[in-house]
Amino acid sequence: MTTDTSGCMVLNAGLRFLQRKVFCAMQRIQILSLGFALTVSVALADDGNSRPVKEAVHQAGALMAVAAEGDFEPRSIGSYSLRIYNRINPDFPYDNFTAGTVRPRDGSVEDVSFSDLDNDGALEIVVVIRSAGTGGYLAGDAFQLNGARLTFLESVSNLAPDADPVRALKAKLRKYPFKTNDSPDAAKQRQ
Repeated sequence: MTTDTSGCMVLNAGLRFLQRKVFCAMQRIQILSLGFALTVSVALADDGNSRPVKEAVHQAGALMAVAAEGDFEPRSIGSYSLRIYNRINPDFPYDNFTAGTVRPRDGSVEDVSFSDLDNDGALEIVVVIRSAGTGGYLAGDAFQLNGARLTFLESVSNLAPDADPVRALKAKLRKYPFKTNDSPDAAKQRQ
């Protein structure tokens, strides 16, 4: 009996070719599945609820102020948090929380900065909020940090869209000066 080795070789070559094609197709399916899974996880992670976060670093570099709108709230109204961090290590600026507060807002947080509002040489923290709607009016809240105590000082609101809230806060604090021995609610009583 004779065996036809050429037929077996052709059959083996055909099987190897088919195995390579199936292997390549399976690799493509795995890559596509991985790409799809990553796309879905990114889409689910970005639930459309990302909030603006504004930061300011004190001129001496020792403090950082962070203002962020409240989670799950409408962009036009709700609350914002103001957190102060002591920047002991600039590589990890959020490691040393010092003080914080939550305040109501009517609009979106536009800016946070440090400014000497009462000309005492110490910088206060200012949060600027822009109202939603056609007016785009501005508001500003001022805070003072004494050690680990963050105190609300004063606010201004209904300012023109191109107004300077820092300047308006300075003027209001000159008219109604805040003393460091005032109670935290003293500024509220002056309004």
